[in-house]
Amino acid sequence: MCSTCGCGDREMSHEEMHRQGLPHTHGATVDIAVEQDILSDNNRVARQNRARWSAMGCVAVNLVSSPGSGKTALLEQTIVRLGERGFRRVAVIEGDQHTDNDAGRIRRLGVPAVQINTHNGCHLDARMVAEAYDELQARDSLLFIENVGNLVCPAMFDLGEQLRVVLLSVTEGDDKPLKYPYMFAGADICVINKIDLLPYVDSRLERLKENALKINSEIRFFETSATRGTGLALWCDYLCSCLERREAI
Repeated sequence: MCSTCGCGDREMSHEEMHRQGLPHTHGATVDIAVEQDILSDNNRVARQNRARWSAMGCVAVNLVSSPGSGKTALLEQTIVRLGERGFRRVAVIEGDQHTDNDAGRIRRLGVPAVQINTHNGCHLDARMVAEAYDELQARDSLLFIENVGNLVCPAMFDLGEQLRVVLLSVTEGDDKPLKYPYMFAGADICVINKIDLLPYVDSRLERLKENALKINSEIRFFETSATRGTGLALWCDYLCSCLERREAI
């Protein structure tokens, strides 16, 4: 159940209606449609984020995936390899329901990271990210936003990113794009991770790509193994080129 997008049934208290400025009656139960207002406000803040990051010379990358696909591991190895090239202009916003474990992993690499805990929320929204960026104030940087592990609700929420990257591990099956079409329809990049496990799972790269292209004919693919380092050079080349041009391509 999500307290921000309303993807689960929940009873909204009278006090909460007042706090959010929602229409209501006193002494009666009413049904309130809030999705449009929530998304409208989110999109307004997302536009502000986008303009702010552009002015600060940042390229914001929204990393989305199911839990356990390897987002943090890929992010760690990306940071390491960018550092080996002398590229250290990286900042990270981490999203999880609980704990600051992932932010701690990133900070140990010498990279500034802010943790957002959403508690019963199933995704990040633009306002959360804006407040986290206030702490970072990164300039001329790759700004990674690691979203909460979920392929449903994050698809609805623009954070102001220039690049949306959906990460998919081969262990999840090659029909995942068909099961979660909205996420893949809105993604610029699909990183296919854990390809070292292909011999051991019933998943085929070409079939996965075909299914993703059915949903989004413009999506671009990178094949990686974060644990083995496979494909990371091409991935890092692409990220560096985006920052050099200050735009997602």
